[in-house]
Amino acid sequence: MSHIDEVSHLLFGKPSSELGPVERHVLHHAKERKTLSQDTNAAFVAEQGFGDRMADTIARIGGSWGFIIGFLIFLAVWATANTILLTRDAFDPYPFIFLNLLLSMIAALQAPIIMMSQNRQAMKDRFDASKDYEVNLKSEVELISLHHKIDTVLLREIAELRADVSRLHGQLAQYKSGDSSPA
Repeated sequence: MSHIDEVSHLLFGKPSSELGPVERHVLHHAKERKTLSQDTNAAFVAEQGFGDRMADTIARIGGSWGFIIGFLIFLAVWATANTILLTRDAFDPYPFIFLNLLLSMIAALQAPIIMMSQNRQAMKDRFDASKDYEVNLKSEVELISLHHKIDTVLLREIAELRADVSRLHGQLAQYKSGDSSPA
């Protein structure tokens, strides 16, 4: 059994040939004593394109109280302008057919944009979970390795203590045999 297989079996309970890419990645970082944790928000944002950022901005604005209140004000102004102020020359008289058309077009565009943003959020959550798993796995590897090192040191110290006790026992036996001999 090679050293790599030995370490792999000790840490993961399987030979190195059966390790997955994440386990190999973690093992490599542990061996090189490199950190694995990173700012997942920065890493995820760095991978986003212009369209992704735009969709997230639209979803963030469209899902805010500011947008809702502003849109309610817009609707109130539209209805007021077309029923009270412009009674004779209203550009969209009651039942506001043009407003309904505009609202339908906005909803038709806004819904898929929000879904795109939600899908990206789900991808980000999976990315975060993957990174958390890697960091947790590396922590486990480091803890197992540390326990193994401590066990090795303790076993060596116990062996040295046994040798010392055996040596002292021999000296004591030699001393006793020297005391019982006639002078």
